[in-house]
Amino acid sequence: MTARDDVVFLLDVDNTLLDNDRIAADLDDYLQREFGRESRDRYWAIFEALRAELGYADYLGALQRYRLEDLNDPRLLLMSAFLVDYPFALRLYPGALEVIRHLRTWGRTVILSDGDVVFQPRKVQRSGLWQAVEGRVLIYVHKERMLDAVVQRYPARHYVMVDDKLRVLAAMKNAWGERLTTVFPRQGHYALDPMNIAAYAPADVTVESIGDLINHDFSALSRAPKSISH
Repeated sequence: MTARDDVVFLLDVDNTLLDNDRIAADLDDYLQREFGRESRDRYWAIFEALRAELGYADYLGALQRYRLEDLNDPRLLLMSAFLVDYPFALRLYPGALEVIRHLRTWGRTVILSDGDVVFQPRKVQRSGLWQAVEGRVLIYVHKERMLDAVVQRYPARHYVMVDDKLRVLAAMKNAWGERLTTVFPRQGHYALDPMNIAAYAPADVTVESIGDLINHDFSALSRAPKSISH
């Protein structure tokens, strides 16, 4: 357990700091170009079925299942290389790293993401986010169900959760109440889906892009501004 902080900023990754929709579009283009439309559609069908089963996106897991249907296709090895070696740093939203530096003036920054145990950490590392938060990275299957573990690892008087999914923000707000400030960047397909927006209460703070937080003053949350020494 670390020492108790005054404020901890919890930062989602996909479509919050990193444009995962663009990554998926690039993968879609690659699959159609290298494997054809039918194989591309089959991969995404497996991907969606696996996401419904696991509760998170598992790109490599979907590839493993796809491989079982065609064990003799050597191109599958190139597909795994496309995923693992993808230049994730190029898909950071504008201002993402600057926002992390800005938030560190008010509290400790922690990546809190859903995902698998192989590809998601790889994405966080290759994007530069791991280094930006100095290795403070938590990845769970359902992060909103792991709040006790978050508190144990990073105890704080107050938390701020930045996430593109109102469902996650609402669940965490229900659990933590006034101990949590929720921040909703309207980025990605979940954040822009009218049904998702209508289904949950608004966040405490809404911004149009993650870069907007560079100019946001969080001093009211803290007893005193923090230095960048975290």
